Amino acid sequence: MPYCRQALQSCVALLLLCAVAGTVHAGQVDINAVRVWRAPDNTRLVFDLSGPVEHRIFTLQSPERLVIDISNARMRTSTDNVDLAKSPVQRIRTGVQDQTSVRVVLDLASGVKPRSFVLKPNDTYGDRLVLDLYDVSANAATNEPVKTAETTVSQQRDIVIAIDAGHGGEDPGAIGPGRVREKDVVMAIAKEIEARFQAEKGYKPVLVRAGDYYIPLERRRDIAREKRADFFVSIHADAFTKPSARGASVFTVSDRGATSTMGRFLAEKENAADLVGGVSLGEMDHQLRQVMLDLSMTHTQRSGLDAGAEVLSRMGRMTHLHSRKVEQAGFAVLKNPDIPSLLVETGFISNPEEARLLNSSSHRRKLGDAIFSGISAYFEKSPPDGTYLAWKMKSPGNRQTSYTIQRGDTLSGVASRFSISVASLKQANGMSSDRLHIGQTLQIPSS
Repeated sequence: MPYCRQALQSCVALLLLCAVAGTVHAGQVDINAVRVWRAPDNTRLVFDLSGPVEHRIFTLQSPERLVIDISNARMRTSTDNVDLAKSPVQRIRTGVQDQTSVRVVLDLASGVKPRSFVLKPNDTYGDRLVLDLYDVSANAATNEPVKTAETTVSQQRDIVIAIDAGHGGEDPGAIGPGRVREKDVVMAIAKEIEARFQAEKGYKPVLVRAGDYYIPLERRRDIAREKRADFFVSIHADAFTKPSARGASVFTVSDRGATSTMGRFLAEKENAADLVGGVSLGEMDHQLRQVMLDLSMTHTQRSGLDAGAEVLSRMGRMTHLHSRKVEQAGFAVLKNPDIPSLLVETGFISNPEEARLLNSSSHRRKLGDAIFSGISAYFEKSPPDGTYLAWKMKSPGNRQTSYTIQRGDTLSGVASRFSISVASLKQANGMSSDRLHIGQTLQIPSS
């Protein structure tokens, strides 16, 4: 009997040990996939997880390596087929650390400045561990000051149009029926706009996001300034809680709150993209200071409204409009104190019919044409000094002989645009007062 009792106790102890071991094993988080996104100034690695984890990172030299220790986790995928092209990562090695954790080693071709953070589940992905590797020569890594616009000596320079395709990379944006992704739709539309401006003399288009990678909202504005942009347009195709919501909209920034409930909803949704991309809320103080600067930039805001009206009128000819006026809302990406900016919602990707249209290359081409035509129409009326369009307008051989009054025009403004005096403009048109009306045609005398 004593022998049997001892054997029974040993079996119970063994069962308890197995149960504890099984509990620890079951509690481990699975690393289900590893994805890589390459941007011009950084590389992003994303680890798809079955739950939240704790981790630590550190670097090693000679040779350059970056080590990521992920606690209480196990590798459930291979890293052999991860595309590392154009990134500083030469190879990814993984192994077991302390029996219950995973150690990931990145063999690097050059030094990087790493930043890591975890993201909670959203509509598209579950828990994620994100590692951003900033190139040491990039502005984002060295904190070099952003370049500001400089006076151009040439009197026939191109007008620079910064075209921002929303979302990208880890942030797919809204997802519609048939898994149509906003980031793909708006990239295609942005390229259509780029192609139209490239074919038009006097313009230089610049894609803010040239590939499938994520850029923080504030960085998008900085890129526009670095490129000395005269105009910034951000392209989106958002979603609403009800699939019946439909129609395109045009927004410019507001300093007094949103002009509609939908505008407020969309602005909050777009601004949340920085949280999806991993931008810390602690980095918002600079943005708040910049918002205060925006309050005094009435000319930039007025220009955005005027250009927005031109875009909206042309979009209304080829697609349904959600609003027939230019709306205003607090979109973070539009807070450019010195660059007129627009955000164009090309439709609701949550609406089945509009998702089908937005997934159509012919419809995207029409949207690109409408946005291009609206912005170029605005600059034909108000070209910046020193540009080819301004020179063409004032050149005797190309001087415009008539002008049709648009909303917001004043007699002094028209005279200044064509470098003539108010008196000569009134005399050429037999005017006794400065009063104008929309649609009125004025003859433009020689200067």
